[in-house]
Amino acid sequence: MTIKQKKIYIAGHRGMVGSAISKQLLAKGDVELITRTHAELDLTHQKSVQDFFAAEKIDQVYLAAAKVGGIHANNEYPAEFIYQNLMIEANIIHAAHEHDVQKLLFLGSSCIYPKLAAQPMTEASLLTDTLEATNEPYAIAKIAGIKLCESYNRQYGRDYRSVMPTNLYGENDNFHPENSHVIPALMRRFHEATLNDDAQVLVWGSGKPMREFLYVDDMAEASIHVMNLDDLTYQSYTEPMLSHINVGTGIDCTIKEMAETMAEVTGFKGEVAFDASKPDGTPRKLLDVSRLEKLGWKAKIQLREGLEFTYQWFLTNQDKFRK
Repeated sequence: MTIKQKKIYIAGHRGMVGSAISKQLLAKGDVELITRTHAELDLTHQKSVQDFFAAEKIDQVYLAAAKVGGIHANNEYPAEFIYQNLMIEANIIHAAHEHDVQKLLFLGSSCIYPKLAAQPMTEASLLTDTLEATNEPYAIAKIAGIKLCESYNRQYGRDYRSVMPTNLYGENDNFHPENSHVIPALMRRFHEATLNDDAQVLVWGSGKPMREFLYVDDMAEASIHVMNLDDLTYQSYTEPMLSHINVGTGIDCTIKEMAETMAEVTGFKGEVAFDASKPDGTPRKLLDVSRLEKLGWKAKIQLREGLEFTYQWFLTNQDKFRK
C-alpha cells in the first residue's frame, strides 16, 4: 500500500531558514515540497496567494518568508518592514484557513520582546513593555503574526503554531555589507580585511551588548520538531493567547566576544576596534528556552563550530556576494 506523501508548502524556501527546513524535510523522504519563488508568487498579493492555495491542496505550511535585515536596514526602511511582513503573514495564514490547511508554523523573531525585558526572556514577557525603537515596525508585524495564528486557532479550531528564534546565522544568509545582520556583515568585513591585510576592523557599537546566536540547521530542526508535536503535548505547555515558543541556545556572549571569535575563524590578525558612536540596540537579548527543552528539543551546535561551518560555506559561495 502506498502511503500518501504530505504536501508541505515552504514559504520563503530560498531564504536562510526556509532552505534549511526544506533540506531537512526532503531528507525524511515522506513529503512533497511545494515552493514558489518571488517571481512566481508575490506573497503580498492577496488574490495570487488565494489562487495558489486553491490550486495546490496543501497539507502543511512553514511560514518562513519575511523581509529581514539588521539595525541599519530596519532604520532605513521601516515602512517596507512593517507593510511587507504584515501582508505576507496575513495573506498566507488567511489563505491556509480558507483552503482547509489545518497545520501551519509561523516563524517570528526574538525582537518581539520589550527592549528592557527581564533576562532571559520568557514567552510571558510579550506585550509587557516598550519595544526596541530601531526595529519596532518589524517586531509589530511579527507580533501580529503570532496573534493571527492564535485568533484562527480560537475561532476556527486551527492548529497554527509560532516559534520565536533568537539571532540566526548560517548557510544562505544575507552577506550584504550594510543591510545584513551582525554575523554575516562582520564575517564579510573580516574576510575582506584578511584578504587586504588591513590593520583594523571597526565594529559598530561599544561591543558590550550581549547576544544569543543560533545556527540555522538547529533552527530548522527545532521548527520541524514543534510542527510535529502531538496536540496534547503542545497544548500542555502553551496557552491559547500565549502559544509561541522560544527557540535558542540559552547561552549568550558579548558582541566583542563574538567579533573576536570571528577574527579567529576568518584568520584576521589585526586589531578589532569598536565605534561607540553607532547604536548598540538592546543591551541584552537572551531567550528562556526552558519551554522548548521540556518539549524535547535542545540546540546542538556551539557558536564557534557554527561560525566555522558558515565561513566554509561563505568561501565556497563568495562570488554571489561581490558588489
